[in-house]
Amino acid sequence: MTAAVRSFLFVPGDRPDRFPKAWSSGADAVILDLEDGVSDDRKLFAREAISAWLSVEHPVYVRVNGYRTDRFAADLAVAVRPGVRGVVLPKAETRGEIEAVVRVLPSSIGVVPLLETVLGVIDARELADAPRVERLAFGNIDLQIDAGIQGDGDELLYARSRVVLASRAAGLLPPVDGVTTDLDNPERLVADVDRARRLGFGGKLCIHPRQVATVNNGFLPTEREIAWARKVVEAARHAGTGAIRVDGEMVDLPVVRRAEGILDRAQTKQ
Repeated sequence: MTAAVRSFLFVPGDRPDRFPKAWSSGADAVILDLEDGVSDDRKLFAREAISAWLSVEHPVYVRVNGYRTDRFAADLAVAVRPGVRGVVLPKAETRGEIEAVVRVLPSSIGVVPLLETVLGVIDARELADAPRVERLAFGNIDLQIDAGIQGDGDELLYARSRVVLASRAAGLLPPVDGVTTDLDNPERLVADVDRARRLGFGGKLCIHPRQVATVNNGFLPTEREIAWARKVVEAARHAGTGAIRVDGEMVDLPVVRRAEGILDRAQTKQ
């Protein structure tokens, strides 16, 4: 996984007709889902459909059912096949769960724990430090249910920030924010992506291909940010060491590093 991975598109595992469409949607990563996106009576079919489609030519993530479910072992058997890029572990709560996953997986496959319970969020640092964790992901919908929280805005600010800080402390890439369920309100998606980026997330889970472009663009620096960063880096280059002034504002080394980071991210802009 690279820092450029911004959009993670879910596809129900029992809809193999959608697999090629998802792969060609422009999403940075595709997640074939065996958990919430598939009804109980379709789980077996979903495993078979995913197994048949997996290929090293189009590597994907697989979301298995949770560690404490009776479907976990059968799902994990699918996730060890060639063509699996990583495993998304839902309702992750303990380091031991992740260790149980990686004991089965080939060394080339990592884990993306999905933190969507109160315990998972509280113990975010422990999960971030677990072996072969690529990145944390935030499950906003299930967390609201588990915690009895009503709302996806300021109501979840503490939880989101905890996941961001745990990721940073563990040296992981910025985490992945949860889904936006309102498919008919593009302004809501834009606002959700902007909030996630400002809070320190680096990507977002998507539930429809038409969300992908907005997410991809939303996690890239704006033209205004790029212009500011170029001005800061250029001024620092000429000034040498020490603090300088750029457009009336003090610029020291941390600000220069932030500007350099913006320019690095801008290299992925299409």
